[in-house]
Amino acid sequence: MRIAVVTVGDELLSGDTVNTNATWLCDRLDERGVSVERVTTVPDRIADIARVVNEYRAEYDAVIVTGGVGPTHDDVTMDGVAAAFGREVVPNEDAEAWIADHGDYSASDLTEGTTHLPAGARMLSNPEGVAPGAVVDGVYVLPGVPDEMKAMFETVIEEFEGDPTHVEEVRTSEPESALIDRIAAVREEFEVTIGSYPGEDVRLKVIAADAETAAAAAAWLRERVD
Repeated sequence: MRIAVVTVGDELLSGDTVNTNATWLCDRLDERGVSVERVTTVPDRIADIARVVNEYRAEYDAVIVTGGVGPTHDDVTMDGVAAAFGREVVPNEDAEAWIADHGDYSASDLTEGTTHLPAGARMLSNPEGVAPGAVVDGVYVLPGVPDEMKAMFETVIEEFEGDPTHVEEVRTSEPESALIDRIAAVREEFEVTIGSYPGEDVRLKVIAADAETAAAAAAWLRERVD
C-alpha cells in the first residue's frame, strides 16, 4: 500500500510548531508495512490543499491529511478536500448524532461549521475532542491536535495494510563515505534494503522481508565494519 501524508498549517511552515504528526504517522504506517512516499506541508489555504489532495489521490492508494479541522477562521481543510472532489461542505448527520451521544451538548451548541463535512463523506469520531474527521474516497482527514489525531487514526488503522518488513540496526564509527563498498556488497549477498544515517555514529538500517534475512545481513555487516 502506497500513501501520501499532507500536513496543513501556517504554523508548521513558519516553524512555530514542530511537525510531530508527520513523524508519528510515518512510524505507525511503517510498522504496518505501508509505504509512505510523500510527506507534504501546505498552508491554511483552500486552493493549495485542493491542488495537493487532487494530485495525490490520483497517484496513491490513500492520502492522510492532518490539521486545519474545526470551526475557527483558519480551519479550511474540509473545504480544501471538498474542493478537490468538486463537492460542497455540508452538515453531516452522523457527526451531529455522534456529538449528541458523546457530550453534554448538541450540535446546535457548537460553533457553526463544526459538524460540516464534504458531501458524501464518512464521518470519523474524535475520541479526544469534538471536531470530527472524515474519509472521502481514500482521503482521510484528521485533526492537527496530536492527541486527537493519534486517537482518531487508531480508529481506522486497520484500513492501512502493507507488506511487513523486519529491521536490524548496525552502528559504526566509520564515516559514511567509507562504507559504500560494504553496503553494495551486502545488498548483493542478501535481498535487503540499507538505510544509512550519519550522526555521532553512522547508523545502518537493514530492512528485509523476513527476520532471518535481516539478522543474517546485519551479522554480515557487523563482521566487516568498525
